[in-house]
This record gives sequence, structure tokens and C-alpha cells, in this order.
Amino acid sequence: MASSLHPLLLVSVSWISLLALVILPAQAATCSSQTFKNNKLYANCSDLPVLSSYLHWTYNASNSSLSVAFVATPSKSDGWVAWAINPTMTKMAGAQTLLAYKTESGAPVVKTFNITSYSSIVQGKLAFDVWDVSAEFSKGTFTIFAAVKVPKDAASVNQVWQVGSAVNKTSGFPVKHDFAPPNLQSFSTLYLMANSTTNSTGGGGSGALRIGSGGNKGLLSVSVLVLGTLIAF
Repeated sequence: MASSLHPLLLVSVSWISLLALVILPAQAATCSSQTFKNNKLYANCSDLPVLSSYLHWTYNASNSSLSVAFVATPSKSDGWVAWAINPTMTKMAGAQTLLAYKTESGAPVVKTFNITSYSSIVQGKLAFDVWDVSAEFSKGTFTIFAAVKVPKDAASVNQVWQVGSAVNKTSGFPVKHDFAPPNLQSFSTLYLMANSTTNSTGGGGSGALRIGSGGNKGLLSVSVLVLGTLIAF
């Protein structure tokens, strides 16, 4: 009897192993596993729903400031990444933007842009104060660091993020990004007082599945139950 069940047991073990291989990499590629060269720490982090991007932040209510680290990979090696707060609307038009790219020397730099409309991008001062701006570039990924002033007693802000393929090195202006669905869905509400690790939602996107989310937890529970039943026999 026991020997006849061995093939079923092997199939179940193989299935569970395959499931783990699919799920565990997604778990590793989350904001909670990320660290920074400058050793900065943040109270919260979020796996943004599109463009393989992540946000770390700490809100300081005493001076209405938001310290952030935005992590993203450009669509091409010489491209750019950007994170913005939009004080007036939810999408790109009106976004007050921090944009990072590599200079000709290879050093990362951050520029500020006021995207007044879909046809007008103005480099210069933003609509709110911003300080402690810097960037890191490692293994093809940018991290933008900054502190920004937010409205007093605000519970949330509208955030927008984006990635692009190239920058005009003479003017410092970004080449237009793609208009694929993920690029058009890269906006959401950022709740300033969120706790620990969260999955942002917005723009129709959804965060990556990982252990601990409802779908994966259910699959693992069924797997353990099936394996336990077979062993019991």
C-alpha cells in the first residue's frame, strides 16, 4: 500500500517545489529586502503596482515633510527614472518631478521638472520646497533620495512615477517615455501614515503576488494539506 503511494507523494513534492520556485523570487524582489549605500532607513515602504518600482518613505508631522527613496530601473541602460507629487491632479499633468539619469561621466544626477501640461515640461524650482536631493546608481537601478514639504496635516498625496529610455545629454531633458499600459497606470495615492510594508494600488495596476498575500497563502495551505494527507496514508 505504502509503495503504491510513492509516485503520488513524489508528484506532490515536485509540485510544491515548483510552486516555491515561482513564488519565492517574487518575495525577494520587494521593498522590504532593499538596502541603501548611505544606510538610510525609512518607516514605510511600498511595492508600486507597475514599472517594477518601489518607494520608501518617512513622514514627519512636526514639520510637514516627507523623506523618500524611490527605486526603479530605466527602460534602457541610458534612460531615466522619475518620481513626482502632483498637488493638483492625479496623473502626469501638474506633477512636480524629481528625475534621475546618468551624466556623460556615468555619475547619477537628479533634476527637478514642473510638468505643467502634457506638452510642457519646465526644468526648475518645484511648487514646494525640496532638499537633501541625491541619487545612487547600482546594477542598472536608480535610487532617488529627497525630502519634500507637504501640506500641513495632509493625510495623503498624489504620487506619479515613470521610467524612460534616454536623456538628451546637451539639454538634460528626458526623451518621451513609452505609452504602454504600465506607463499610463503609474500613479496612485500615497498615504503618509501607512505602516510598515504595503502594496500600493492605483492606475489599475496590482502588486506582485508573494508569500503572505491571500492567493499565495491559499495555494501553500492546499499544498501542505495534500502532502499531509498522502503521508498519513
